Amino acid sequence: MSLMKKAMMLQARSWLWRSFSTVSNNPLRVCVVGSGPAGFYTAEKTLKAHQGAQVDIIDRLPTPFGLVRSGVAPDHPETKAKKLQQIVINQFSRVAQHERCSFFGNVTLGSSISLSELRELYHVVVLAYGAESDRALGIPGEDLMGIHSAREFVWWYNGHPDCRNLDPDLKSTDTAVILGQVSPLEGNVALDVARILLRPTTELATTDIATHALTALEESAIRKVYLVGRRGPLQAACTTKELREVLGIKNVYVHIKEADLVKTPADEEEMKNNRIQRRVYELLSKAAASGSSQPNSGQRELHFVFFRKPDSFLESDERSGHVSGVHIEKTVLKGVGPGKQIAVGTGEFEDLDCGMVLKSIGYKSVPVNGLPFDYNKELLHIEFQPVQGVVPNIRGRVVTDTSGESTQVETGLYVCGWLKRGPTGIIATNLYCAEETVASISEDLERGVLKSASSLPKPGREGLLQLLDDRNVRPLPFNAWEKIDSEEKSLGNLKNKPREKLTTWEDLLKQQ
Repeated sequence: MSLMKKAMMLQARSWLWRSFSTVSNNPLRVCVVGSGPAGFYTAEKTLKAHQGAQVDIIDRLPTPFGLVRSGVAPDHPETKAKKLQQIVINQFSRVAQHERCSFFGNVTLGSSISLSELRELYHVVVLAYGAESDRALGIPGEDLMGIHSAREFVWWYNGHPDCRNLDPDLKSTDTAVILGQVSPLEGNVALDVARILLRPTTELATTDIATHALTALEESAIRKVYLVGRRGPLQAACTTKELREVLGIKNVYVHIKEADLVKTPADEEEMKNNRIQRRVYELLSKAAASGSSQPNSGQRELHFVFFRKPDSFLESDERSGHVSGVHIEKTVLKGVGPGKQIAVGTGEFEDLDCGMVLKSIGYKSVPVNGLPFDYNKELLHIEFQPVQGVVPNIRGRVVTDTSGESTQVETGLYVCGWLKRGPTGIIATNLYCAEETVASISEDLERGVLKSASSLPKPGREGLLQLLDDRNVRPLPFNAWEKIDSEEKSLGNLKNKPREKLTTWEDLLKQQ
């Protein structure tokens, strides 16, 4: 045997010995992929349910907290939403600082490490990386310039490094159309985006909005925003809080057609048992009644357009490849059961001119190699929308074969959050989702479906760090995030802002 081979064998034995002996009693090794609410709640519940378990959270971003950092609108620093955001961040920070937990940013599932490798290193792998892509409408012209997803736009103004260079053209048009109102999630995002486009930039300047976004908004020519929904005001999918905030923007003319506010007996039935729908309708009715018939000179405008759905996007004659409007079809509501109505097309069409379109029609998860994926999972409350992917699962257990009488479960592989149920719910929804997934893990350990840590030791964290080092992947621990956090707050203090976000990968990775 050559000296090199002997050296390699000794190195391998040394690595395995270190991996299995650094923590006493061969702990249960758990890896959570994704550091948003679903990931952190899963880690927290696992640490509580399994004393001695070692939990590692990995994320492709250098920064933790997912949409808690990149999805919350920046323009309400004193609202309950912002206070809740900080409470959640503090809670998740305590989890990351737990003696049996570690966070590693800048680790990408699929390129830094494969799913099969993670499963070799850990007893349990929980995928909680959410939905980082967008559903498509699937209509002509969707690839024209000037059309973006609302997710991209939100990430752009919130300083997400993936969208730092989005550069939406806010100078070439005075009109933006936002397609949304599908579900409360998309409806709230649509209102957030409208608010950012219409709010005076002097008010945005003291928030943690990204500087590149603030500069672009200061130079924006957009004065009119159209919020388009396929159903009526009674079915408007948003929360009353978000609606009040957009209706309360200073010096904005709000327009809602009186005809759209007329209620039918079916509407009355639908509203009877839904307090939120009733309150949303009341707010919209009040806004329509209290507003003037025409905007004043210089006023920005917010138009709620109900009973319309997009049919195609129109290309500009002057600017080849750019959007110039939306061809929309009028809709009517059709009853499909007690208290339930859906929108159907009437065959009547009209054009809505604009130079920018933001699609708030839903997030979509992205599959990775080795992961069963259901592209045909459709959430029933979203009508006439493209299907979206989730991972087939039973109470968080990933399944590969749902045909026939028996179901094949992927041992040791679990999901939580949007990847498990689709992009629905609020932050607290992920808490209950995580409790269910962790309960399934506990049941599988008790029943012997999962090999116990004592009978099958695994390298876990030590093996992960060794593999990443071999590939020259530099994981960023939680204290690197704390440096980023401190730097952002220091920079923000100089500008009278809560923080000045670092928005490029280069700047974020410097903070190790």
